[in-house]
Amino acid sequence: MMSNPHPAARPGHNPELLALSREAALPPLSAAFAKVLAGFDDALFDRAETAGASQLVFLDGMRELRRRREDIAARFAAHLQQAWAALDAAAPLSAEATLAQATQGEGGLSLMSEHELESRLAVRNFAGVVLRDWKPVLARLDRRLAWIGGVEALDVDTNPIGPEHIGVAVHEAFGVCDLAAEVRLVLIKLCEREFATQVGRIYRDVDERLAQAGVMPGISQPQRPAAPARPARAPAMAEAAAETGMPQGGDEDFSDPQNAPAWARRFTERWARHRSELQAGVYGGYEGDPALGNQNMILEALHELLAQTRHVREDATAAAQVAVGQQRPLSQHEMMSVLSLLQATPTATLRAAVGDQSESLAQRLKNEVISGATRLGVDPGQARLDPQDEDAIDLVGMLFDVMLDERELEGRSRELIGRLVVPFVKVALLDRRMFVQKTHPARRLLNSLAEACEGNAGESQAERALMGKVEEIIDRLIAEFNENLAIFLTLEEEFRDFLAQHRRRIEIAERRATETQRGQEKLELARARALAELERRLQGAPLPAAIEAFLRQPWNHHLTMSLLREGDDGESVGETLALADVLLEEVAEARRHVVGKPWLQSIQPGLRKVFASVGLHGEGSVGAIDALHDTLQAIAEARPELERALPELPQVSLPTPPAQESAALDLGAEARPESVDHADAARFRAMDIGTWLDFIDKDGKVQAGKLSWVSPISSRLLFVNRRGIRFCVASPEELVVMERLGRLRPHMDDGAFDSAMQGVIERLDPQTSTLH
Repeated sequence: MMSNPHPAARPGHNPELLALSREAALPPLSAAFAKVLAGFDDALFDRAETAGASQLVFLDGMRELRRRREDIAARFAAHLQQAWAALDAAAPLSAEATLAQATQGEGGLSLMSEHELESRLAVRNFAGVVLRDWKPVLARLDRRLAWIGGVEALDVDTNPIGPEHIGVAVHEAFGVCDLAAEVRLVLIKLCEREFATQVGRIYRDVDERLAQAGVMPGISQPQRPAAPARPARAPAMAEAAAETGMPQGGDEDFSDPQNAPAWARRFTERWARHRSELQAGVYGGYEGDPALGNQNMILEALHELLAQTRHVREDATAAAQVAVGQQRPLSQHEMMSVLSLLQATPTATLRAAVGDQSESLAQRLKNEVISGATRLGVDPGQARLDPQDEDAIDLVGMLFDVMLDERELEGRSRELIGRLVVPFVKVALLDRRMFVQKTHPARRLLNSLAEACEGNAGESQAERALMGKVEEIIDRLIAEFNENLAIFLTLEEEFRDFLAQHRRRIEIAERRATETQRGQEKLELARARALAELERRLQGAPLPAAIEAFLRQPWNHHLTMSLLREGDDGESVGETLALADVLLEEVAEARRHVVGKPWLQSIQPGLRKVFASVGLHGEGSVGAIDALHDTLQAIAEARPELERALPELPQVSLPTPPAQESAALDLGAEARPESVDHADAARFRAMDIGTWLDFIDKDGKVQAGKLSWVSPISSRLLFVNRRGIRFCVASPEELVVMERLGRLRPHMDDGAFDSAMQGVIERLDPQTSTLH
């Protein structure tokens, strides 16, 4: 075994170990790819036998694959060698950037085809499979290769032999072939099935070699630090936490208030100022554990606020029930039995409450619990809810009320999220930490499910697949959750992996939206310039019908497309403008009755090119030029009856500007430049790409929008929704007005749970909404 090559604390470049790693990784990866590639033509032949109408497509693909097999293998190896050379130069290559370069045409106008999008997504899915199956090994490889490469860090995007770079290598390898889109996708899927396992084994071999060579040997078997001792908690809470395998205390340092959720910071700041006696009451007994003390301070403050506002939130009937004589609180066992029944078979009234914004979900839940206890044989006149259990139901009920009211959850999405209410009441009774611990698995699962459902109308195959997975996860939670919180951890990890693949599709959709908007703005600019040039040439005396029709249709179209392709200073643009000027000069000569001039002789090649651009070739082009010639001759001879019209032109629609998108509301006169503060407009102009804002419609619904692109042409800002789809294009001035009208605000990216908790606090105690 070699000694650790870096005795100093700071790692440095080690060519010897890099060469060792390279030989352990690149040749085996290339050989494994070539081996599975050799069997792909047989797989395509088998697929052709069952492909029906697509049989010839797969047979052609099989022949192309055999013909270009060596080129494919060489391109695969070449990309990995390029990525490794970048690491050797201490400048790791980004797989994402490499993949994106393929569609960056000159001027940034090129758009990805659907086939390209699908191919990219397929290799990203392949990478996701490898990452999922070999994640621990890859995490060690990232650190070891970074160490010997003398770079600060490597990750899934920059590791030269990581799944992302192997995915790019596969994408580029098949890029050399002339393959139908469906054949290319089948080949990438075959790589996922037959190549991914071999890739993982090579990772394991490289990792073991580096460990044996003494590179960071301590990370081979990482040790979990022992959990610090915590004060005793309620038995049910302790038992539930033990079943999840989670640490017994909070995993966040609440001794630093900045680590608390945003809503909790604002709430406790106000609470501490206005109820100083509370602080003295809740800190006692927690001196040895400031994190646990601060968590409990938040929870106790919530309980007091709920108690103080209960009389406002409840109706007279509920208050009368609480006031009845010597009632005993329902036991923990009774509560769980009733909730388990409601979880498995929710009542019609509870389901209706999820869809009814006028009814308090919390109050309906409490009524259903009392009714359910009655069905279990409990005398309703002798039973009531324990105050802490009632608080848990209130908090969860209001949490879902806010989430369903304020987020873009409609139809099936609303129904699915509503089914989580009862399971989350059970979690709240078992483990109150859910309300204050950012990484609690139940909370993380709710965040992920809400993200998947929000704005998801099932309009695309990907959205429908995502909703299907949401339904599957919720069905399993309903069926399997008793009092063991570990199910949330299992389902959250599974759904997180699925959601990561969906996010990659969203990233592609966002890039496509940006490219489309960029292309539309360039088209709009080109069309405006062409129209201005046309109008300038149409000023003055009316032109003969054939001449004007030529300028308005084929010439205008040709000039617009030339501007779009080449920009203002393009050679074709200058030629097209000069052609119109010469044509108008000949019209002026004809009006001076110059007889015998060979009309249009100097510009005939240009005229043919213009007519060809709208699909008029050969005899059709000759006939159109003759019509222009005869019209000029008729003017020169002062015989207007001899003027000819242009022949019917092919139906080529002129480019039109993109539909003007509303900035989410009618801004009216307030959007005038003189009414907008320039400093506020500058603030929006300076926003970073990737910034999220909340757009609020007239009904109070909130939709988060991400700044995806700022136009260098119009300075307008493009926002996409959570699906990566364009939904707002607005100027900085329009955004200022929207903010002034309360229709725009900063987005608090704390997840659905924290955002809803902020809404709960504001409904309970409106004064907290002023604390930011």
